[in-house]
Amino acid sequence: MSSHRVISLIASATEIVAALGCEDRLVGRSHECDYPPSVKELPACSEAKLDVNGSSRQIDERVKAILEDAISVYRVFGERLDELQPSVVITQTQCEVCAVSLKDVEQAVCEMVTTKPSIVPLEPNWLNDVWGDIRAVAAALDVEERGETLIATCKQRLVGLASLTAELQPRPTIACIEWIDPLMAAGNWVPELVEIAGGTNLFGEAGRHSPWMDWEQLLEADPDVIAVLPCGFDIPRTRHEMRVLLEDPRWPRLRAVAEGRVYLTDGNQYFNRPGPRLVESAEILAEIMHPGHFDFGHDGTGWEVCT
Repeated sequence: MSSHRVISLIASATEIVAALGCEDRLVGRSHECDYPPSVKELPACSEAKLDVNGSSRQIDERVKAILEDAISVYRVFGERLDELQPSVVITQTQCEVCAVSLKDVEQAVCEMVTTKPSIVPLEPNWLNDVWGDIRAVAAALDVEERGETLIATCKQRLVGLASLTAELQPRPTIACIEWIDPLMAAGNWVPELVEIAGGTNLFGEAGRHSPWMDWEQLLEADPDVIAVLPCGFDIPRTRHEMRVLLEDPRWPRLRAVAEGRVYLTDGNQYFNRPGPRLVESAEILAEIMHPGHFDFGHDGTGWEVCT
């Protein structure tokens, strides 16, 4: 059995390591890694350089100001990495706003870490990339067979869900909102999850980064369903932020609002973590788009009706 010492600097990778049965090899985590809950006992090896408290608009402005100056949004604790003596460090190259970036890790490792660990960069843009990332982590931890088993299980559950939704008509149109102020639609793997869950995605393309959107686009599309899944926000935080939309005079004009089909989801735990729980994310979409047909037990934990 490998004696790897693993530091995961992205929440989805931490979940992947645990799902592979290798949680006991984790010696450090990012400040955002919180699932499974037991990983919160591990030392955090990073922090955000900006205040993550405040409104969606304030957070967006702070992030843009930092990136405009070509400064990273996150800080890696090089000395702590060195103390933990990792043999593997997992990071990502997909989004500099969402998690610690590859360049941050490379700099910290080159400057500080005497063990010269292997760096495993993940870059998930759509579902196939997520399966590839699971393979990459499994290979780095010498558990390739477990990786293939995990991938097969996730795929099987998604195929099973798709077969159940395939015959359902109509397939409601849905707007998946990844950021509230300013408005951003969900891209990457979310359009694929919508299709699997039996819906018609209106904004965002599979495999492409999440696009900004405006009120005119939303009003013109007039979706049957709106799912709000902000990156990094749980349901209570999302509920608080919804005031920006609820107080806008254009909000009541939307069909989904008039028919009570706006749903708040835990975007932090589910939709914005490209790991095994994307399966649960698809189940959440199926529950909210096809009420009465599906009950996977996510009502009240993964989503709630916006009131």
